[in-house]
Amino acid sequence: MAGGTEIVAVDIGGTHARFAMATIADDGSITLGEPVTLHTDDHASFQTAWEDYRDRQGGTLPDGVAMAIAGPIDDQIIRFTNNPWIIRPPLIREKLGCSRFTIVNDFAAVAHAAARAPAEQFLHLAGPDTELPATGTISVLGPGTGLGVAYFWRGDGGAVHVQATEGGHGDFAPVDAIEDAILARLRKRHNRVSDERVVSGPGIVDIYQTLAAMEGRAVMDLDDIAIWTAAALGDDSLAAAAVDRFCMALGSVAGNIALIQGAGGVVIAGGLGYRIRETLLNSGFASRFTAKGRFSGLMATLPVKLIVHPQPGLYGAAAAFAKEHCA
Repeated sequence: MAGGTEIVAVDIGGTHARFAMATIADDGSITLGEPVTLHTDDHASFQTAWEDYRDRQGGTLPDGVAMAIAGPIDDQIIRFTNNPWIIRPPLIREKLGCSRFTIVNDFAAVAHAAARAPAEQFLHLAGPDTELPATGTISVLGPGTGLGVAYFWRGDGGAVHVQATEGGHGDFAPVDAIEDAILARLRKRHNRVSDERVVSGPGIVDIYQTLAAMEGRAVMDLDDIAIWTAAALGDDSLAAAAVDRFCMALGSVAGNIALIQGAGGVVIAGGLGYRIRETLLNSGFASRFTAKGRFSGLMATLPVKLIVHPQPGLYGAAAAFAKEHCA
């Protein structure tokens, strides 16, 4: 294509697979087309979802593919953390009909997006209201079907290195009696309780049910979508309390990740974070983020932002492709 490279960008999570056409201009800028969102439960495999998208695009697609995957990346077989699909990288060219492809972890893709995004695509959440540092490490994390964690590092010369991690699977560390009760509830089902069991979309169910039990209420059999919806509508004070508790736990985890990674700033990402942004701003998120004992002073110096790009996974996947194939 004259003046640029056209590719398919794909962002596959536990619940949704998003597809979009992307154009990488000669100057490295990226333009995304209108995304198409498919439910992973509606397709037996990634291959059938790809074919569905291809049919929606008239039966032909570009021969470059950028994929963001919710799970660890392997060069032989990729198994998703929160859905049953399998992808075999050695077969991608044959199965998808492409000549070039890039595969990155979904939160590595978000980190690529955060490293490129201009200041106006970030909402200030906590810490000093300044831009993210121009050099050093920035932690990137976000709750969705699971809890994604990555980071990027920027050098003095503008070089950017992105690192995927599985930091969402670190041990959940309660800091008060309510979180002790949440952990105790989860331990009845899991030998080991990770941060992802609490700080993710589905985690709201155990938070809600723990609060109900502590108040002596009958535990209602609500799914996570019902609880998030009830909290957003203001129909259920217990649901609202559960969401506030979720924000506090997210603040604690985000602070832990920043300490572990030696970050100079933090980016919260994901559709769930964006949907509850007003609650995050008015919750205990910020105080929990900085509540790190002897390092509370340090934590208070870190800017914490929410990325508001509408499709950071797709944009970041395309950015990763551009870095690998178009640099």
